[in-house]
Amino acid sequence: MTPAEHDLWVFAYGSLMWRPGFAFEEAVRARLTGFRRCFCIYSVHHRGTPERLGTVLGLDRGGVCEGLAYRIAAPRAAETRRYLRSREQVNGVYREALLPVELERHPPVEVMALTYIVERAHPNYAGRLPLATQARLIRGGKGVSGANLDYLVSTVWHLGELGIRERELERLVAMVGPLAWRRARAQHTSPYARALLRAEQRRPPPVRCLTRKAERARFLFRLRLGG
Repeated sequence: MTPAEHDLWVFAYGSLMWRPGFAFEEAVRARLTGFRRCFCIYSVHHRGTPERLGTVLGLDRGGVCEGLAYRIAAPRAAETRRYLRSREQVNGVYREALLPVELERHPPVEVMALTYIVERAHPNYAGRLPLATQARLIRGGKGVSGANLDYLVSTVWHLGELGIRERELERLVAMVGPLAWRRARAQHTSPYARALLRAEQRRPPPVRCLTRKAERARFLFRLRLGG
């Protein structure tokens, strides 16, 4: 069989867990070793703007990440890749990689899964930000996909449904909006998040965008990979 005739596995660790946007045959809890889930990317599109940065999750080096692995039937593999590139590669801040993930089966099974890891050379790479800075970015961030706070809460909520504890993200929710748990709207902006946005945006932004669009443009070839 050629690679195009194989089913495609996709590893999800953020919004893909609760909004995949593609058809799949099964979803299995999975573990990726060597990378950790963290707010290490400045968002200028989905959860922020160039004028008021938000922050979104990426997979950065070191640690272990638990999430979901989706199996996509071979006939849908190419269209799924195209969809994921249009969604994840708006600024080219992620690198596509086929990495081994362990499916939580009995016994465990290892598969190679399409995974989006952070590109450290990209100007939107934020690195390891202090929790207080992350909290302010999340409180004041909003982009085309909604409020940054709703993104955070939806991710933590769905991790909890899978039985996954992410204590740093839970601390962030407590710092940013402890009353947001039942009010988050993943793809919009909840009234609670909107109120926090108004309050936070009266303050100077905690981080100012120091890069121009042209500096990010050299990574946009990733949108066109594979034609």
